[in-house]
Order: sequence, then structure tokens, then C-alpha cells
Amino acid sequence: MLLLVDGYNLLHVSGIFGPVGAPSTLEQSRRALLEFLAAQLPGPLRRQTTVVFDAAAAPPGLPSQLVHAEMMVRFAPRKQTADDLIADLIAGEADPRHLSVVSSDHAVQRSARQRGAKFVDSDVWIRELRKSAAASSTAPVGEKPPGPAGNPFPPGYAAAEAAELLAFDALPARGNSSRRRKS
Repeated sequence: MLLLVDGYNLLHVSGIFGPVGAPSTLEQSRRALLEFLAAQLPGPLRRQTTVVFDAAAAPPGLPSQLVHAEMMVRFAPRKQTADDLIADLIAGEADPRHLSVVSSDHAVQRSARQRGAKFVDSDVWIRELRKSAAASSTAPVGEKPPGPAGNPFPPGYAAAEAAELLAFDALPARGNSSRRRKS
């Protein structure tokens, strides 16, 4: 998993609430958010994305997880919050340094920070995602948009991550153990 999204937190700041003109239900809003993410995230990232929602007000029979447009969608068990489930998912991640968590919730951000995962506020992330999508759709033919199209992370994120990995690979090996990443 590369991207872990606090679903209702993102839904709240996104302004996405389902079909226009119809009274919106929580299910329609969730689906509209997932459709938006599916349209905006590049395929490789979608396959590494998990979106977590609370299930407290969910209809009976709602599955604990499902796949939507290659993204894993998880619903917190009825006696657990989405924040708790996100903290569990972060804790269970083998290498959280490569995980980015999208949430404005300070407890979720604290869980990410404690395990070495990156985090970004939902409003900042959705704004950058929309800017990236707008830039890629308005770039003249044959000209690259500023920044990678569909990059859902703040500007400079990919460059900083690449620099960190290159610096790690450049460290000299100590003793019998190799400091190089395994491919």
C-alpha cells in the first residue's frame, strides 16, 4: 500500500456529495468520492490505494472491504472508528516509510508520524490533486504539464522521495549487511 485515505475526512473537505439535483445519501457520496479518485489517480497508484470509512451508520450487510476501480475500500467494524482502523493499517505496514496518509485528523497524523509514514491534510491533498488534473487537461499538445500528471502528492514530493532513496543507496555498506534496498 502506498496511499491510505481517511474517506469521510476527505469527503468532508472535497465538496463531493453525489449526483447533482438528487438528495444525497452517504452511500451516494462515498461512491461519488471513489469515482472521483478512480478518475484522478493513475492506475499504478490506484492499485496501491486503500480508502477507509467508518461503518457506524452503514446499512446492514455492508461488507468489511471491497474493491472499487482497483482501490481497496475498507469499512471499520461497528465498534471501531475509521481512525482506529487506519492506525492498525499503518502499524501493520511492513515499510511505512513508503506510505502516505491523507487525513486532517491529528490522531491519524500522529499514528503516521510515529511509524515514519508521510501524511498530508485532506484539504491540501485534494487541492493539489485537482490542480494536477487541471494542469494535465490544459497542457498544449506535445507539451508536458508542470509536474507529473496525476501526481496526488504535494509539489516536490516525488523528487524528495527519490532523493531520499538515492541517498540511502549511496551509503557505504557496513560489515556483512548490505545497506542497499532489495529489488
